[in-house]
Amino acid sequence: MDHLAAPINTHAHAHTFTQLLSPTRRGARLARLLAVMQLHAWDAPQDLTERAELVVGELAANAVLHGLVPGRCFRITLAFEPSARRLHVEVTDARGESPPHFPAADAEPEALLTGGRGLLLVAALSDRWECVPYPPGGKTVRAELSAP
Repeated sequence: MDHLAAPINTHAHAHTFTQLLSPTRRGARLARLLAVMQLHAWDAPQDLTERAELVVGELAANAVLHGLVPGRCFRITLAFEPSARRLHVEVTDARGESPPHFPAADAEPEALLTGGRGLLLVAALSDRWECVPYPPGGKTVRAELSAP
């Protein structure tokens, strides 16, 4: 896992979007749809939008499946820097004690049957990603994507 230098930079030249969503399958689906709509509104490159749709979908699904704390929402944040053609994605949930587990490089194919495939997809589609604590008890998974 590559590490990002800092949290999303919301300087004046970046477009930003943040939304709290219910920790349900419907909330995860809505996160993906809202991300695509927002990227279209910002005229983000199509390739970047398509990859972001998959990354947001996986991270939101993970927040719902593995980050659920009853009564607590999850948050999606996007920051698009048009001049750099770069997108920062953050998905924050309430369960910091359950960080994402990336399958080992030498894992047997059967090991992927129980999970980890989504993070392989996030790693393949992102320039870099990381998971950081979100005090007091949550976590944020960050991913950075850039257009060619």
